[in-house]
Amino acid sequence: MDNVKSLFDLRDKVALVTGASSGIGRRAAIVLADAGAKVVGVARRRAALEDLRKEIGNNFSFVVGDVAQRNKIDGLVLEASTDFGMPDILVHAAGLNTRQVADQVDSDGWDRTLEINLSAPFFLSQAAISAMKERGWGRIVNFASLQSTRAFPGGLAYGVSKGGIVQLTRAMAEEWSEDGICINAIGPGFFPTELTKAVFDDAERAERNAMQTCIGRNGKLEDIDGPLLFLCSDASAYVTGQVLMVDGGFTAK
Repeated sequence: MDNVKSLFDLRDKVALVTGASSGIGRRAAIVLADAGAKVVGVARRRAALEDLRKEIGNNFSFVVGDVAQRNKIDGLVLEASTDFGMPDILVHAAGLNTRQVADQVDSDGWDRTLEINLSAPFFLSQAAISAMKERGWGRIVNFASLQSTRAFPGGLAYGVSKGGIVQLTRAMAEEWSEDGICINAIGPGFFPTELTKAVFDDAERAERNAMQTCIGRNGKLEDIDGPLLFLCSDASAYVTGQVLMVDGGFTAK
């Protein structure tokens, strides 16, 4: 059993988590730190990151930054490596959904959605990949969506970005997995986060979504813990280029 437990042990790893100020990103930072990793959170809201540091303790540091600013990505990764070194694990949890219907999609909303949801995971990974190659070990976790495979009303730009994440995950896996770097994605169902506040504020809509799952309920943030830890650890050493749907069976029906 000790060997099984060691598969999920992250005590010698450094993890960088984007979107760490709230929702799934915040939960990811807590889970990885609890598994022993030293975690660097990246987000725009300093106060939320400071609160998270109080909760996690000395195994957590943070960088205040905007992953949509592509020209600052290299500097962001270098700053994030100041306390613990270059990351072994990247969790790309930052996300944006403008919820614009097709006739109302504007250039700013389109560009920022794709920059945060699709471009940032690639360029941030590119900036950190050399250190992973040198170590012969790395884990990258992207975030797909129910909208990676189906269209929702008012989600055109978001759906395009999340469809792209599926192919980005496969393409990065094809490029980098021979170097010991496993790249996968998690596809969450409906979880209570800032991005889904409008859904959960509508009790009838939230219940309707729950009834479309096989399990019969919407997600809780702790439902992400196991899948994330699996994909960030030695337990997933022969898993790459895959999308793990954590949706209660929503996409199975």
